[in-house]
Amino acid sequence: MEISLLAGSSPHIRSGESTQKIMRDVIIALLPAAVCSVIYFKVQAAMLILVTVTSCVAAEYAWCKITKKENTIADLSAAVTGLLLAFNLPPSLPLWMAAIGGVFAIIIVKQLFGGLGQNFVNPALAARAFMVASWPGQMTSWQAPGWDAVSTATPLEIMKKGSEAAGELPKFWDMFVGNIGGCIGETSALALLIGAVYLVARNVITLELPLAFIGTVGFMTWMLGGSEGLFTGNFVYHVFAGGLILGAFFMATDYTTSPVTFRGRIIMGIGCGFLTSIIRLYGGYPEGVSYSILLMNLVVPLIDRYMIPRSFGGGVAKK
Repeated sequence: MEISLLAGSSPHIRSGESTQKIMRDVIIALLPAAVCSVIYFKVQAAMLILVTVTSCVAAEYAWCKITKKENTIADLSAAVTGLLLAFNLPPSLPLWMAAIGGVFAIIIVKQLFGGLGQNFVNPALAARAFMVASWPGQMTSWQAPGWDAVSTATPLEIMKKGSEAAGELPKFWDMFVGNIGGCIGETSALALLIGAVYLVARNVITLELPLAFIGTVGFMTWMLGGSEGLFTGNFVYHVFAGGLILGAFFMATDYTTSPVTFRGRIIMGIGCGFLTSIIRLYGGYPEGVSYSILLMNLVVPLIDRYMIPRSFGGGVAKK
């Protein structure tokens, strides 16, 4: 008896993971930070989250309808983009600006390049960069937590002033739990770390990129950031202030815009950390996480080109 066996093209290993399942895990991991944002910034934070998530989902739905493509809102990627965008916005931002940012993230950055998996930069961060360029005043106006809209400076802005302003820095505990001014989703390092532990436990992300990112920022700001000479910088505040924890664990690790190899992710993490430190210490802007990730997103194809090992039998030199 003749038996005919047919084999399709590789890969043959199948996984039970799906885009929806991964995105659902990311949303769950972001919930502690979302709750903290509402606790500290009250209704403004809740409204920003609602508007950005709604605008992102609505933009994705409208695009699929107009282009007659399969509706993809069920994969939850648009909701994750909206949530991450909200986390990168100041609580006082007008809601109509937040809505435009959501539409920009989905239509311009994601769908015009082919949809999920085809965008070459992180949609939420690209939208934030667009909004900073369009409305710099509103995007850099901060308020203290609470019902009263009292203007305040972020820890990074205070450190930017130099040693004479060191006494104005908030207590470390307030910064760690999020009781400071800043973007609504980046202030509570504790809440973000709880979410990060969940993602690692669920095998959604690995630690090499975030640790390389955070470690590089810590080392460089310690080495170069002190007013009294080398190795005197306040690296603890640089690590826990601003968007470093949010960016390292939730945005730099985006599957589409990060390298696929272990070594490649290490390189990206170091590159992000280096650029963040340079912008924070020597640039005119006190924060550099968003721009560092966007710039490294652009070189991910180059990193993959040199870090992905050759296939078995490939690359044999011609005699």
